[in-house]
Amino acid sequence: MDIDREQILISVLETIEGISDKEYQKRVWIRGVGPECDDFDETVCNFFGDGNPLIENYKDFGITESQYHLLVKFRDEFNDFCRGPALEYYLPQLFIDTPEWGKIMEMAKEVLKAFNFHKE
Repeated sequence: MDIDREQILISVLETIEGISDKEYQKRVWIRGVGPECDDFDETVCNFFGDGNPLIENYKDFGITESQYHLLVKFRDEFNDFCRGPALEYYLPQLFIDTPEWGKIMEMAKEVLKAFNFHKE
């Protein structure tokens, strides 16, 4: 895998890591305390912007079939969330404690586990 593809995969996994981490969301998305500069809308754009092409070309990224299926499942659920509850609640502080968001965070953790991804 070349350096560009590896960087795209790492970027997608870092975005998923943010989706999996409620403390990060409270600190960065809601309170705006850095050093990271991020919000829910940016997370959505980053995930679908890099995630969809990665999923469509997963073999080029050295992704296994089981990792691929987990990513697709996560993407579809996250997409449903973005088109449903996220529109209804709008702000992260309104949806962060909902069961729907809890399910998304758990699925994000499963994806990270499948890729054995932990930020340094």
